[in-house]
Amino acid sequence: MKDNLVKNAAGRRVPTRINGEEVIPFKGINKHRPEGVKYAPPIPVCYDFPKDGNKVVESLKVALQKAGLKDGMTISTHHHLRDGDFVANMVFDVAHELGVKDLRWFPSASFPCNTHLIPYLEEGTINRIEGSMNGPLGKFTSEGKMNGVAVLRSHGGRVQAIQDGEVKIDIAVMAAPSSDFFGNANGLYGKSACGVLGYTEMDVQYADKVIVVTDNLVKFPCTPMQIIGNYVDYVVEVDQIGNPEKIVSGTTQITRSPDRLKVAEYTARFCETAGIIYDGCIMQSGAGSISLAIGVFFHEIMKKNGWKARVSYGGSTKYSVAMLEDGTYENILEGQLFDTAAIQSLKTNPNHHSYSVFNGYNFHSKGNLTTMIDVVTLGATEVDINFNGNVVTHSDGLLLHGIGGWQNCLHAKNTILAVPLFRDRIPVIVDEVTTLCGPGEMIDVVVTERGIAINPRRIDLIEKVKNTDLPIKTIQELKEEADRICGKPQKPQFTDKIVAAIKWIDGTVIDIVRQVKK
Repeated sequence: MKDNLVKNAAGRRVPTRINGEEVIPFKGINKHRPEGVKYAPPIPVCYDFPKDGNKVVESLKVALQKAGLKDGMTISTHHHLRDGDFVANMVFDVAHELGVKDLRWFPSASFPCNTHLIPYLEEGTINRIEGSMNGPLGKFTSEGKMNGVAVLRSHGGRVQAIQDGEVKIDIAVMAAPSSDFFGNANGLYGKSACGVLGYTEMDVQYADKVIVVTDNLVKFPCTPMQIIGNYVDYVVEVDQIGNPEKIVSGTTQITRSPDRLKVAEYTARFCETAGIIYDGCIMQSGAGSISLAIGVFFHEIMKKNGWKARVSYGGSTKYSVAMLEDGTYENILEGQLFDTAAIQSLKTNPNHHSYSVFNGYNFHSKGNLTTMIDVVTLGATEVDINFNGNVVTHSDGLLLHGIGGWQNCLHAKNTILAVPLFRDRIPVIVDEVTTLCGPGEMIDVVVTERGIAINPRRIDLIEKVKNTDLPIKTIQELKEEADRICGKPQKPQFTDKIVAAIKWIDGTVIDIVRQVKK
């Protein structure tokens, strides 16, 4: 794809057609307004289904055949099983066996476990991936080996795409740690428990056909019902839907790096000094090593001051559970669980609530949680001197990460990128990001181990910390310091071939990724 490129509102040249479909270039923050009505799937009738409610079929192969699997369809899966997922791989094993071609895989995210699918991308069972990619699948895409063009969306952008009819799901295959024969299901129980199934909500409601795959078939009714059986066409029981050791971890670890601990400490001190955290605040917690350390520092600050956060929006770990149990958090709204302690808390603590990504991140809706959040701390692969952020490619140009909820979280009242000044002798702060994922006007503060840069737009924050002992610097000063230490890395070289498009949260195209030259 070389032609039909136009300059979007961010100054990036992007195509007007991707995979044969028209797309809208990025118009600017809050500039695109959708028209029309929400997409709706076909109306079913109950007399097409068993009167006794038993929707169990013999195998996933039979379920896919009954669902009408054929060339060119869109197949969706979810990622709550993370790097322990077996189900997505099973789906395309069956598709390959049946000789089906040119499928669009629409996962909420993929993981290294899905490297299994690369041969199917090579020989054409799968035409392309439209979903966050991590590791080998991203590298495969960067090398120009995928037949179609990948499309990366945020978690909220994925919801938007389904709801607005941008992506029509033909068959949703939903892994469920527990299910009954009718298709009521949850992630709380069973040998493959993952806790919540919030990423399934849109797929289940909007797909033409829905298959639930479980390794824990329980008596009717399966409660709580995180998936409602009335949306489900078929139920399949298999030996195992995932590897429990890679679904959740009992050893989610805070960073031990002195530099990264300094990043966390500076972030927490900045938030306290600037009044960003306070009694009754709303915050988002994460499970990365720096994010966990920031949470520990927040915990100490809030206990010292006698403050309580009204709400923490997860991914949760044992550290956020500890804050809920001692009252530092009054409530956790749960998007994803990262360890066994968090799963147990969701089962037993009445103030720990499952909260789907539809409510948390969808910007084509009647309100949004992220705009209510007082502070969110995020990572990035690159930040440039205009505060633009990149989370999908590295400075070598390789597409190795997904967007996740990163773009959606930029709408918090205070968005902080907590990043090391450099990684492996490669500066994180650069002249211009390789790939634009988030415009600089949305990023308020960049915290590194060698100083804190405040976006000049945030005069209020600059005033609040100007007479403190915090190491406040300009973003340019931080970049120059990184360059003195590391030198300026060579910029990656690309071909003309577009291998991926980056969507903004409203469905418009904010940037593209090109094939990396070998």
